[in-house]
Amino acid sequence: MKGKGIEPRAPGRGLGIDRVIHERARLVILSYLASAGGREVPFTELRDELDFTAGNLSIQLKVLADAGYVGVDKRFRDRKPFTGATLTAEGGRALSAYLLEIESLIGSIRGGMTEAREAETANEGGLHGGSRTQEGGAGLPQG
Repeated sequence: MKGKGIEPRAPGRGLGIDRVIHERARLVILSYLASAGGREVPFTELRDELDFTAGNLSIQLKVLADAGYVGVDKRFRDRKPFTGATLTAEGGRALSAYLLEIESLIGSIRGGMTEAREAETANEGGLHGGSRTQEGGAGLPQG
């Protein structure tokens, strides 16, 4: 990316999560564009459907365009200004990579949570299972 701003991938930041995409507003915009099936989406549609202000949408589209993830085309249509946005091939690849990274992260978290539950269950079974006797022969009442 040129000049000041956010790098698409910040090296050495642990996870390979793309910081440009990870911001909620930009993720929503990319997701909407990806679901548009390659058609050019009017700025007003993005603004209205995603419930953004025009200013915030403009800023987020600029960040995404600077990263090469969206194409923004400003022109006149029927003698009126028109701005359209499309997901670029690079943007599609970046979104796919982002989703794979998030899925991997979720899988790791779920795996760790399953192991923790299994360990907790095993510990509970050891603490509460079977009969326990105290030193000196006093134990639980025999039935």
